[in-house]
Amino acid sequence: MFYTVGEMAKKIGLAPSTLRYYDKEGLLPFVERSSSGIRMFKDADFEWLQVIECLKKTGMQLCDIKRFVEMAMQGDETIDERLFLIKKQHQAVEKQIDALNETLKTLEFKTWYYETAKAAGTTEIPRNMPLSDLPEEYREIRKKLRGE
Repeated sequence: MFYTVGEMAKKIGLAPSTLRYYDKEGLLPFVERSSSGIRMFKDADFEWLQVIECLKKTGMQLCDIKRFVEMAMQGDETIDERLFLIKKQHQAVEKQIDALNETLKTLEFKTWYYETAKAAGTTEIPRNMPLSDLPEEYREIRKKLRGE
């Protein structure tokens, strides 16, 4: 079965213009075209598009995604290069997750801070609270926020 740009875009949850842009940037060399040049997506293209979207969500540059697709199209002789690229991106995502977890801890601390301030009617209470009186899970974050 073949899908138009609009049908495939809907199936994958993207704007048709995004698929057209990906094609223009050379990310979709696997997509067939009709004799009149109309893109004809197949069911197998869905997996390709999912991988492209996954890599894009990791922050991978489009030029690197294009290189990955090109390597995959070349065949098995590029397995090592593709594996290296995927492992490198995996490490980058782990760093992003660590940074987001740190951000989440800060937001959790600030939630506690303002809930405590609201209950006390002032921010003076949590601001001046001795470190030993803070819930243990927030002590390191407060020290970090204060540059201690």
